[in-house]
Amino acid sequence: MARSVSRICKGFQRLGLLSKQTQLIPFTRVPVATVRTIVTLPSFLFPQPRDFSLPNPSWGSEMTRMYEHYESQCEVETEGGQKQKGPWRRLPSYNRLLKYATGGVYLSKMIQSKARLFTRNIRNPGAAFEYVLFVNKEEQKCVCILQAGHLLEGPPGHVHGGAIATMIDTVTGTHATFLSGPVMTANLNINYRRPIPLGSTVLLESSLEKKEGRKTFITCRVTSTDGSKLHTETSALFLSITASHLLGG
Repeated sequence: MARSVSRICKGFQRLGLLSKQTQLIPFTRVPVATVRTIVTLPSFLFPQPRDFSLPNPSWGSEMTRMYEHYESQCEVETEGGQKQKGPWRRLPSYNRLLKYATGGVYLSKMIQSKARLFTRNIRNPGAAFEYVLFVNKEEQKCVCILQAGHLLEGPPGHVHGGAIATMIDTVTGTHATFLSGPVMTANLNINYRRPIPLGSTVLLESSLEKKEGRKTFITCRVTSTDGSKLHTETSALFLSITASHLLGG
């Protein structure tokens, strides 16, 4: 188990989501020899997990337009016609964190095989959370484009407040991890300003407020894609943790 978690952390490191100084403690449930065999095989031998951040037929025109807007800024062309990295970076999204590891598809079948991320556990595309995250390292910002499906209803015709809070935690937590390595949510203070209609596309914009020791303070706004409507405002606090917190409780 410790080796599998180590591979997950290394996968996050490649994404820039974890510090290379992350330390793990011994912890085993799956035979170590089995996991060692998986993680030492060449990565090209493994099937690639489905990336839920890529467009699918359930996406509406506004979701697609916003995706193309940020995706176009992930790679830019210089005056000489050369391609180079742009200011934004799209983050892949899987239905289990294990799948960020080499051999993660197999590890996911070995370790709590029925587990799924809460926001990625609906098989029907477009029925619940359709979203994609982009990060901007220089500006220390993260944006999420969210299309809210019909299974997220709270008030008739509108998104449940708990579903909105789930996405705010997902976005700010990912952003805090990108900035500070492994973190846990300590506090979310959400002010709901305007309900979100089911089926609509909104923008979640997360910004770093400050860092103090183990603490990372994040702010987040949920708005219409043109910025004319403010749906929620949030302040969030995350605490940096070590792998021993995850493995030892």
